[in-house]
Amino acid sequence: MLGYVTGGERGQADLVLAEVAAELRRAGLSVAGVVQVNEEFDPARRCHMDLHVLTGAEVIRISQSLGSLATGCRLDPAGLAQAVGMVERALEIGQSALPDLLIVNKFGRQEAEGRGFRPVIGQALAAGIPVLTAVNAGYQAAFDEFAEGFGVALTCSRDVILQFCMSQAKGLK
Repeated sequence: MLGYVTGGERGQADLVLAEVAAELRRAGLSVAGVVQVNEEFDPARRCHMDLHVLTGAEVIRISQSLGSLATGCRLDPAGLAQAVGMVERALEIGQSALPDLLIVNKFGRQEAEGRGFRPVIGQALAAGIPVLTAVNAGYQAAFDEFAEGFGVALTCSRDVILQFCMSQAKGLK
């Protein structure tokens, strides 16, 4: 099953997914993937974007500083590729038991274009691992095409998302 979070204020889905991941781990579930934590450091500048790898203690910066006048995409493709590789390794059959759930911080531009975490999401679904992600309205059409009707929309509510994740993980047990 492919659950996706929509709505909420800027950055809210990141916070909620991080809370949900922590709660699922406290409940004893094996959770793979990444959650995004934004580090605000100067009101006049855009935040740093970091991915926390859920199967370890690694934190990978996925934003790059382009200067104060830059308006282009700040995503660091090398940082994203590093995070994707770490999550792929966590899903490899034979590594250990497969996780109960995969959380991917978002289905964004890279995924809409066939890159980023898109292949990992497909790999998890093919292995029967439920996936949770967030989708910005700007990428909803690309996500819908990718999900082929199997996506389940979830409001940006901790309780709603937790209920979905617990029900999906119980289906694996």
